[in-house]
Amino acid sequence: MMYHIVAKILYFIIKLFRLLEVRGKENIPKNKNYVVTCSHRGWVDVIMLAMSLYPTQVHYMAKKELFNSRLIGTFLKYLNAFPVNRQNPGPSTLKIPMKLLKENKIVGIFPSGTRTNEEVPLKRGAVTIAIKANVPILPASYHGPTNLKEILIGKKATVILGEPLYFDKQKEEMDKDELLSYSLKLLENKMKNLEKTFIK
Repeated sequence: MMYHIVAKILYFIIKLFRLLEVRGKENIPKNKNYVVTCSHRGWVDVIMLAMSLYPTQVHYMAKKELFNSRLIGTFLKYLNAFPVNRQNPGPSTLKIPMKLLKENKIVGIFPSGTRTNEEVPLKRGAVTIAIKANVPILPASYHGPTNLKEILIGKKATVILGEPLYFDKQKEEMDKDELLSYSLKLLENKMKNLEKTFIK
């Protein structure tokens, strides 16, 4: 309920002031749940990615430390976020996103966190979840404001949605380790290419 209310308000404001351009909406998987991964620089890209997929709800992975504050943790839960241990990810890390995907919901993961040593494990996690749940990954890239000040001065945001990655065929041809390695490289290349579109 809270997600719907907040999302409607934000969507109205963003549309009214033309704060967001979305490219590649045709790449969103039709009638199918998926994992969406996006470049990450701050809290603004979390909101803009959600708005680029609106009215579809996104359930974000968020580092468990953010839930240490009762106020912030409650707010994040209202916004469909769920905690994960980025320092010591284990089998239990997969349970919540797998359950969400089985319920035909969308899971959002930001592989490039605030610390660079989080990037590869989180990408590997995104790929592992997508393969196990038999869903595609929708790669995305964000460019634009990173704080409220930049938004208030009118800096625009752009989200590019790339072509989704499907793993069905590869699952039949490769063993588990080969598939994970191959899929991880595919995702990394996709996200790097999306980032390059901003560097001209």
